[in-house]
Amino acid sequence: MSSSKLKRLFSMLAVLVLLAIGSYQSQELRNNVNDDSTTNLPAVLSSSSGEQLESLEIKGRAPKTGYDRDLFSSGWAVIDSCDMRNFILARDMMGEVLDDDNCTVLSGALNDPYVGKSILFQRGKLTSAEVQIDHVVAVSDAWQKGAQTMDQLTRYEFYNDPDNLLAVDGPANQQKGDGDAATWLPENKTYRCEYVSKQIFVKTKYNLWVTRSEYDAMAKILNDC
Repeated sequence: MSSSKLKRLFSMLAVLVLLAIGSYQSQELRNNVNDDSTTNLPAVLSSSSGEQLESLEIKGRAPKTGYDRDLFSSGWAVIDSCDMRNFILARDMMGEVLDDDNCTVLSGALNDPYVGKSILFQRGKLTSAEVQIDHVVAVSDAWQKGAQTMDQLTRYEFYNDPDNLLAVDGPANQQKGDGDAATWLPENKTYRCEYVSKQIFVKTKYNLWVTRSEYDAMAKILNDC
């Protein structure tokens, strides 16, 4: 990664850290959701991701009642006059060309992790959607697995966290929707280990839980790595 990309990354991360200071999480909703059985769980390999997975709480989905993406963020974070979408595009692409504002990505080449193909990105009304920014842990999925109890600043941090964002093939992102590892995995099988590890990292970072079927799917992927 170039020094300019690193500088912009550190700037954004610093702001997100400040947003998280003083945030809290209530346990009331967690205690009211029926706990899935934790017996006979598949063992996972002794790895950082495996250890994190085993530490995650296993519970059923909370109701989607009250869900609204605006409860996380009304749009991408804007820091130093550049928005998070363009930062992630620049971070994940090769040979990116920026507009005169040194922010807006006009073109670039993405080695897409989800379908395993190269996408030539060109900014435009008919072409921009070919590359989209995916929340690795979907926003709706997070809402039903703990984010309802987050304060607004923590939800904002989650929504704009570079650790939870990837530039990916647009149609694949649409196909994924709000799926978790039990219902959707990347077509590119060589990326599944990293994908699941990213989800586990983010869920650990934000104290989100997993369902039993999600845990099983994650454990299987890690054991096949």
